Amino acid sequence: MPLDHTVGSITVTALVDGAGPFFQPRKEAFPDATGAQWAEADRRDPESVTPDGRWWLPFRCFALRTGDGPVTLVDAGIGPADSLAAGWAPVPGRLPEELAAAGIDPADVRTVVLTHLHTDHVGWAGALFPNADHLVQRAELDALARFHPELPARLLGPLRVTGRLRVVDGDADLTPGVRVLSTPGHTPGHQSVLLDDGQDRLLITGDLLVHALQLVDPTLAYAHEEDPALARTTRLTLLTTLPPTTTLATPHLGTPFTLITPRTAHPQS
Repeated sequence: MPLDHTVGSITVTALVDGAGPFFQPRKEAFPDATGAQWAEADRRDPESVTPDGRWWLPFRCFALRTGDGPVTLVDAGIGPADSLAAGWAPVPGRLPEELAAAGIDPADVRTVVLTHLHTDHVGWAGALFPNADHLVQRAELDALARFHPELPARLLGPLRVTGRLRVVDGDADLTPGVRVLSTPGHTPGHQSVLLDDGQDRLLITGDLLVHALQLVDPTLAYAHEEDPALARTTRLTLLTTLPPTTTLATPHLGTPFTLITPRTAHPQS
């Protein structure tokens, strides 16, 4: 069942497109983590580890809406059975059913923010949302041939033809209180989304943060980052500068909404 969080007048709905075990042992995904760090991460996020020690992860998207107004969707999940993520993710996804359960018609989605172009974040992009612009960082498009040369034909070409590909450079305001932030490292053009009404803040992280280990120690590298050093700097900078009243909305942690605590914000203290 979709879960909601509010920031001012904006309702943020977490939508789970699917869930399953990671395709490799989790210690290969985070080779530098210590036993003590794994224990603390499992204490903080027990839903992310299976009884036999595998990394269990959901694949979430987040819908933003004010009242009955147009919807902004952040990320587009793993997709249908024939999606590009089919080789490793638990397709088919259930995003259409999740949207229906949340009372959202895909035709009412006017903006899809793709935090990055890894296959588990773009699966339903394009055809499911015929009235939506799809927002991508230019740096992501410029580097696409390095990690997903199949995407131009499958996704980006049709979006360009229909005039629904929106390219941005760096930070950009979307709507009042909603801002795209350039957060590179996981991929060259990775972006996150910050909601701020002056009192409450929520950061939709994308894969800036993929596991509770990176709350225990944001300097820990993830094996599938394009630029681990840059990802580390970006993650550490955000987690240490955002106020401790900020909520993190994450695609892959066991729970979708996590409040930054002083311990999270200053992991080495």
